[in-house]
Amino acid sequence: MRAGRGLCCVHSRHLGSWPLIIILCVVDVAAVSCNREINESSVQKYTYRQSEGTAIPIGRANRLLTGTYWRRKHQDPTSRTPPTPEQNLFQEPFAAAFTSALFPTMEHNGTFFPCNSIGLQDDGDLMFLLKGSQLLKVKSGSWRKERFYKLQEDCKTIWQESKRLLKSPESQLCTVSIEDIRDVRPGHKTEGMEKYAKDVPEHCCFSIVFKDQRKNLDLIANSEVVANHWIAGLKKIIAKNNSMSQRQKLQQYSWIHTCLRKADKNKDNKMSFKELKNFLKEVNIQMDDSYAKQIFQVQQCDKSKTETLEDEEIETFYKMLTERKEIDEIFAKYSSSEGIMSRDNLLRFLQEEQQEKDGDPESAVSLIDKYEPNETGAAKKQQNLTKDGFLMYLLSADGNIFNSSHSKVYQDMTQPLSHYLVSSSHNTYLMEDQLRGPSSTEAYIRYRALTKGCRCVELDCWDGPNSEPVIYHGYTLTSKILFSDAIKAIKNYAFKVQTSPYPVIISLENHCSLEQQKMMAQHMKQILGDMLLVMPVEGNISDFPSPEVQQLKGKILVKGKKLNKLEDTIGTNRNSGIEAEDVSDEDEAAEMEDEFVKKEVEQKRTVQTATLKLAKELSDIVIYCKSVHFHGFDSITSPRPFYEMSSFTESKAQKLAQEFGIGTSFIHYNMRHLSRIYPAGWRTDSSNYSPVDLWNVGCQIGTVALNFQTPGPEMDVYQGRFQDNGFSGYVLKPDFLRDKQSKFNPKSITEGAWWTRKKLQIKVQIISGQQLPKVNKSKNSIVDPRVTVEIHGVQRDNGKKQTKVIENNGTGFNPKWDEEFGFDIDVPALALVRFVVEDYDASTKNDFMGQYTIPFTCLKQGTGYRHIHLLTKNGDPYPSAMLFVHINILDAN
Repeated sequence: MRAGRGLCCVHSRHLGSWPLIIILCVVDVAAVSCNREINESSVQKYTYRQSEGTAIPIGRANRLLTGTYWRRKHQDPTSRTPPTPEQNLFQEPFAAAFTSALFPTMEHNGTFFPCNSIGLQDDGDLMFLLKGSQLLKVKSGSWRKERFYKLQEDCKTIWQESKRLLKSPESQLCTVSIEDIRDVRPGHKTEGMEKYAKDVPEHCCFSIVFKDQRKNLDLIANSEVVANHWIAGLKKIIAKNNSMSQRQKLQQYSWIHTCLRKADKNKDNKMSFKELKNFLKEVNIQMDDSYAKQIFQVQQCDKSKTETLEDEEIETFYKMLTERKEIDEIFAKYSSSEGIMSRDNLLRFLQEEQQEKDGDPESAVSLIDKYEPNETGAAKKQQNLTKDGFLMYLLSADGNIFNSSHSKVYQDMTQPLSHYLVSSSHNTYLMEDQLRGPSSTEAYIRYRALTKGCRCVELDCWDGPNSEPVIYHGYTLTSKILFSDAIKAIKNYAFKVQTSPYPVIISLENHCSLEQQKMMAQHMKQILGDMLLVMPVEGNISDFPSPEVQQLKGKILVKGKKLNKLEDTIGTNRNSGIEAEDVSDEDEAAEMEDEFVKKEVEQKRTVQTATLKLAKELSDIVIYCKSVHFHGFDSITSPRPFYEMSSFTESKAQKLAQEFGIGTSFIHYNMRHLSRIYPAGWRTDSSNYSPVDLWNVGCQIGTVALNFQTPGPEMDVYQGRFQDNGFSGYVLKPDFLRDKQSKFNPKSITEGAWWTRKKLQIKVQIISGQQLPKVNKSKNSIVDPRVTVEIHGVQRDNGKKQTKVIENNGTGFNPKWDEEFGFDIDVPALALVRFVVEDYDASTKNDFMGQYTIPFTCLKQGTGYRHIHLLTKNGDPYPSAMLFVHINILDAN
């Protein structure tokens, strides 16, 4: 049988005279699918087990009942000739009725369907997906291939059957994990569909978009009905998975036990090494053969030395897999000899260990109700917590290191725009490097931009063919995309469900002719419509409005050159007769350290002045973000208009931030103005710089505009900062970066409002690397994990400390460290804590395994045992990889 196929129990009394035929059919199909012969003894064994009630695949029921068996048995197996009516013993209508009568538990028996766990067992869309359908897979204008897709009965995987020739049966099958899907888009909503499926009606098209940098799966259905089933069904499953309670997700024991039984393919109550590997894959555990073999043989599971696990050995393996000795020790300290934690002992644990001083008996009872898994057991009835329930609590949001109250917008959102750090992207359209990489509208959507809370995106605009402006990195070999396509992508995804409602800023780097500038303005007005801000909010021309005002929510602001003043947009000069005027040309390409680019820029400057003729139509839609050159900080007597906004290279901004005395001026400048910082020109590989020093002086727009397509420590810190305040893309700056009387200088920390001297003591009582992934598949060795803890903040707070290396991942499933170290933090409001797990290698660079970065202010304050759920290098959560730590936050005084 194929892994993951649905199963149904068949008893002989249901079948009348049919059992022998069905049994023989199942055995024969299994033989065909496995490319092996079934001998007489195996048929007899299967027949015997069938009489007891054995499993047969739902996915093959129709084939069995519509003659596939006959054709495979009596004709050439490769023949495509349909069976005769005599051969086709059961026609389709009869097959459906027969199947329904024969297998009444297939769709309605709650103990049968794994999809019951997400509450969709009777859903029509789900039933369609479980049956599967033929779809056209689209890769290019000339590549469209038919593939059969179906949802497997675990409701976690989509199965695809290919028709590639000269491939092994295994290679013709591939699966897609529901966990890996970010979104399902109907119609022509991906770049591939837009290019290669324009001839197909939109209602027949849909795309599966993945979380990582994997290419979209673009599909065409043969009808609108089929497409709608797939779109609605997948969206329901994804939504259900995302909304499942922590308790549902963490009921590991029954789930893992079911998976163990499911791994026993031949139902002989034994588990071979191959079946063990399939089981590990089923529970999202990736292991190399040597490590899996170690668990199989060394961990005292295969006591019988038969190369299989039997009966008690399977139970031993199961217990070993789920064992958490560090949790056992904590639980034993607060539980009775019967292995039960009473309500009062749970309350004592919450107060003594977790420092929840406001805890009371009612809150303890609430946790028991929430996490005790046995609904009908004596423990819950008597207001007690079992060890399973205790583990569920520690793995839940209540036991997470992140303060869950910060996972929603909780900050004051009524301050001026300049008082917030804004999540921003540099050269958003690029997928790879700055010189030759592809450009794509997908970069605005998927790769760490709009769907990751980014609120400022960049469009580098140049003249294109057919009077249509294009976007690409000028003077380079990067590919081009239409300006209008980028605007459509921004419209569709800037304020999609689960993204921020707060305004998005489009940062225009304009190199276009007058005619194409007018086309840019026309596209933005026509595509964005009412979403485009074209007038000051409530006539406000003295200060920035707040992101909370209703007139800015769901709005798109344009940053660019402007011919006149903001006040002219509402005054008598609004309809000035000026059609165009010269403005300074700010060409960021001039900063790039590439000889070809430098040559192209110099040639342009020999024939043109350093000015650009700006069209009035484009100027008029720039409201609060007028681009100007930086000529120095404001004077007290003649401050610059608040809406004038300058862009700085990272080196220029770093110099302003670091020079003694000037850093404070930069802070005051950023209280009134928006500042945009972009990476240095030598970063042609799209690498990033640390944004922390510039956050420390209040720079907002990308502090800065990072290359979202490039993972690494800088991007980790960036994403960590903006997970605060509900991932809204707007984080309120601390008071001392907004107070006009502030004398804060990040390079010279003295006592002040910012001085909240804390001692962060990270007590690694036991860090257990739960299901740490092996990222480098090319290595044959077991991982040697090491954890590094970093502090990123003002210069005197920065620090890094490391645990010892656990060679070969320790002696079991969970590597453990028992170390304690601490950091002194002077300005916690600006500090971030980063946990990194690496596979140590003495001869080469360590392999990144996972990380998690959190603002200090988002830590659950006080003392406590916490879990840290690790993220991939692209910032997506691992299903199960985590660290277990003990945090102690003390006042150093």
